[in-house]
Amino acid sequence: MVQSVITRVVRVAAGPFAPGHLGELTQQVPFEMVDAVLAQTRCMQRRVRDLPSRVVVYLLLAGCLFAELGYRQVWQRLVAGLDGLPVAYPSEAALTKARRRVGPQPLRALFDLLRGPAAAMAGPVRWRGLLVCAIDGTMLFAADSAANLTRFSKQRGGRTGGSGYPMLRLVTVMACGTRSVMDAVFGAITCGETTYARDLLARLPAGVLLLADRNFAAGHLLKIVTGRQAHLLVRAKTGRGGPKLSMLHRFRDGSYRSVFGGQPVRVIDAEISIATKAGTVTGVYRLITTLLDPQAHPATAMLRLYHERWEIETAYLEIKSSILGGRVLRARTPAGVDQEIHALLVTYQILRTAMTDATNSDTAVDPDRASFTIALHAARDQIVHAAGVIADTVIDLVGNIGRLVLNDLLPERRLRVNARTVKRAISKYNARGPNIDRRTYQATISLTILAEPP
Repeated sequence: MVQSVITRVVRVAAGPFAPGHLGELTQQVPFEMVDAVLAQTRCMQRRVRDLPSRVVVYLLLAGCLFAELGYRQVWQRLVAGLDGLPVAYPSEAALTKARRRVGPQPLRALFDLLRGPAAAMAGPVRWRGLLVCAIDGTMLFAADSAANLTRFSKQRGGRTGGSGYPMLRLVTVMACGTRSVMDAVFGAITCGETTYARDLLARLPAGVLLLADRNFAAGHLLKIVTGRQAHLLVRAKTGRGGPKLSMLHRFRDGSYRSVFGGQPVRVIDAEISIATKAGTVTGVYRLITTLLDPQAHPATAMLRLYHERWEIETAYLEIKSSILGGRVLRARTPAGVDQEIHALLVTYQILRTAMTDATNSDTAVDPDRASFTIALHAARDQIVHAAGVIADTVIDLVGNIGRLVLNDLLPERRLRVNARTVKRAISKYNARGPNIDRRTYQATISLTILAEPP
């Protein structure tokens, strides 16, 4: 029998710091960065323990990559590739105490350092000089504990029944081209998306074109956006509950000037038809924008651009389904939830950054074609093997994660539609229905600018 001998060289930090890594993703969150935020937030350990604070931060980030495992099992994966090193094997209680000792502040500071648009070389990252972003909210479930219920409440019953777990609302601003997180805020579901949006918009950078759905069509939010030297493209209701927008001047492209929330705006009324083999659906849409020049920003181009808002929905799918797998957050205290959500956002952000670095190596590759699932599983493998923890003298921006992503790119996007239905109701018994069409259809879309307001 022919045998082969495989040898590996693993370079990690010395002593009890060795388990503190994220595999190749450590290069996105280097040791120096973690030590800096620990010093800034005064959470550095006073003496070197079996579980130094730096190691605990990496444990929290690795826990997001292995969301289906308990922290002790996550620890076993952090040390799996460290054969021959005298690493600690802490108990579950010791890991819990360590996470409480570190607290949420270092993870918040780490997120503040890493948030922002990943620089992409291709794809619709910018539109006519403006960074295209989207704002929206989603729901997450927290562990059902007495401590969590002091801050987060359960959703009350309705047609599908109430929630079995406390719920919290997460609202983010994301760059549409790379789906990287620009900023985020979260809290109890008793506050609505627009309430949380005020804090986000107050920190919005200049030169952003923000896409938003009908829930954000509010005059006070538009005023905050324009005050930040940014722009807004938001859909508005056209019925009785919609804003009253008087036509002050009609432009040649079919849009017209109006006033909304005391600010000058352009309004685009359009009829959009989606034709598939199942039939044709036609709807009337109204968009409001602070971009007032119809020659620089034509109405038809803005209608097509607005579809990029759905990138934030895809990002939430990646966080809630691909990373969390639909699971409840582990933390059983509000401070632990704060810590875990910031760790989740940091982990998502560095995965997205690694994917963008990979697609940047080929300017012909749109970031949309990078598979998040492949990047996620490649990152998990790198942790188990403790591979690429410390960068070589020559920095490899693509890395093994990037090479796996580039070797299995998604096909170029086709224009398809799918009915927006409840895929998983709060109560599983109400999730099924005989008349719900869940199939996806290839489609063609036609746009018509309306000459008169609907």
